[in-house]
Amino acid sequence: MVYTTQATFSGVSLDAAGLVALADLSSIATRTAIVGSASALDSLFLAPGIHRQQFTAEVINNGEQPATAALTTEYVFRIENQATVSFLQRVGVTGHLVNLKVERDKTHRLFDRYCFKGGVWSSILYLLGPVLTVVSLAVLGALGDWWGLGSVSALVIARLINVVVMRRRSKLGWKGLEEPGEIGDLLVLVSQDRWIRMQGLVNDLKTVTAGSWLRNTTSMEGFAVALATLIVYATAALAGNATRIGSLILLGLLLCSAALLGLSNEVATHMHMHGCRISIVGEKKAYERRLDMALELIHETGREDWAIGLGMINTRAGSAARRGEKVGEKVEVRACVL
Repeated sequence: MVYTTQATFSGVSLDAAGLVALADLSSIATRTAIVGSASALDSLFLAPGIHRQQFTAEVINNGEQPATAALTTEYVFRIENQATVSFLQRVGVTGHLVNLKVERDKTHRLFDRYCFKGGVWSSILYLLGPVLTVVSLAVLGALGDWWGLGSVSALVIARLINVVVMRRRSKLGWKGLEEPGEIGDLLVLVSQDRWIRMQGLVNDLKTVTAGSWLRNTTSMEGFAVALATLIVYATAALAGNATRIGSLILLGLLLCSAALLGLSNEVATHMHMHGCRISIVGEKKAYERRLDMALELIHETGREDWAIGLGMINTRAGSAARRGEKVGEKVEVRACVL
């Protein structure tokens, strides 16, 4: 009697293992937003949601454009950079002020390939994904499972096409007039009463907040993305021709990669974009109400125009806070007390 791998899994059907690649998971989209772009190494990280990478801006963000004020001026605006807003939503905590530092990424150029970003643990977990893909390709080749090898290779090609398009779309665009040497200080009011303070050089703050993160796709890029999507669907349809052990390897690769990428995203402590890094500084400070935070920042900055522009206080309350007076029974406060 000949003992084969087919007999090992008798009674178990894995013909639809390739369909896992079609799951609309947001892990790839989240990773793309954390690192601000994509790299060639990403093409070896196979996880469900490959065909959804170009919809990253819609997947990671619910369309929020939080109100923002420059604490050094009276300028009030909204942040439309989808990746930055998504990161602020992730690090924000209801009823707390979170301090972020924006600075130029000092990562050595040798490691500045979008895979060594997000923090140490995030990078380690991420690098395990490409290793799994290479091992899977080697095992499938050794077993002579050409359908399984072709399925994994096709997903790599689809991933590579999306990576190339994403790198083209995420190039640095309009960021406004440069203000070299100027120090900036922003207060962002994110939904669900999450308050974020971003500090750094004005040029760096503009890099991560001004304009849009991704430009629209061109006709050729749209064609390439459509081709990559068709490759993913074709792979899901044809992967059933692989042996059972090949289907098991494909299924295990997709599931393990999805788990690794999800964990990598969760433990990420930094966000990167256009050569800048956004990181958390200090502890998150809790306030009983938003007015207390506003008055404290007014007293610190010595001006209240930004708070009035945000609709957090009225003129009388701002003047009292700037003078260091206690806002209590003797000073009427008509503010949005939350």
